[in-house]
Amino acid sequence: MFEQVARAPSLSDKVSSQMLDLILSNKLQVGDRLPSERELGEQFGVSRTVIREAVRGLATKGVIDVRTGSGLRVAAVEGAAVSEMLGLYLRGRQIGYANVHEVRLLLEVHVAGLAAAHAEAADVEQIATVNAQMAEALDDVDAATQLDLEFHRAIARATHNDLYLVLLDSIGDYLVDVRRSNLAAGFGKTALAHHEAILSCIRQHDDDGAREAMATHLEAVAVNLLDSETAEAQAVSAP
Repeated sequence: MFEQVARAPSLSDKVSSQMLDLILSNKLQVGDRLPSERELGEQFGVSRTVIREAVRGLATKGVIDVRTGSGLRVAAVEGAAVSEMLGLYLRGRQIGYANVHEVRLLLEVHVAGLAAAHAEAADVEQIATVNAQMAEALDDVDAATQLDLEFHRAIARATHNDLYLVLLDSIGDYLVDVRRSNLAAGFGKTALAHHEAILSCIRQHDDDGAREAMATHLEAVAVNLLDSETAEAQAVSAP
């Protein structure tokens, strides 16, 4: 019946938007020192309270570094911060595993192929080391879960493109519970066998084989999770 009334941006929103535009357009570089709050207020024609609100919002996003005694500086947004924000988005939206699995397939299958194409000897050694550590820790579900996560992160690092690791980390925390559930259900040995197949292809620089091996692994992860959830539901509903 009623149309929503558009919220007019506040003065602090307008200030932060202009400052962000300058940063994104590279007119302000990482490390550049910004004018003081008083000077910014004079330039924008607003109060220092408005400037403080704008700066607080940009600092929360990791765009501006606020340090006592050194003023305001343009900050380099860390990959971890980006991954954390995307991870929080997943948690807040309560996106189901089926949707995450689609994205994971798209991302990790491609990443496996790139790792096979670009991995150096040290990369392969790191992937193998993590997988061996996971094999030794299989009786400790929590430890094995973290090593399983690190195995996939090591593959992403082997692409030598940091963006892939950032994207993978953004869904990494969401998938911890999936990994823990599967490992607790006895999927560990199967996962390790799949890891070895992926590792073998990466070691041989077989990008097509690495993609196929990763796809097989991820599909098995999804099927095992579904089977475990079905079995658990049946156990709960049983008289």
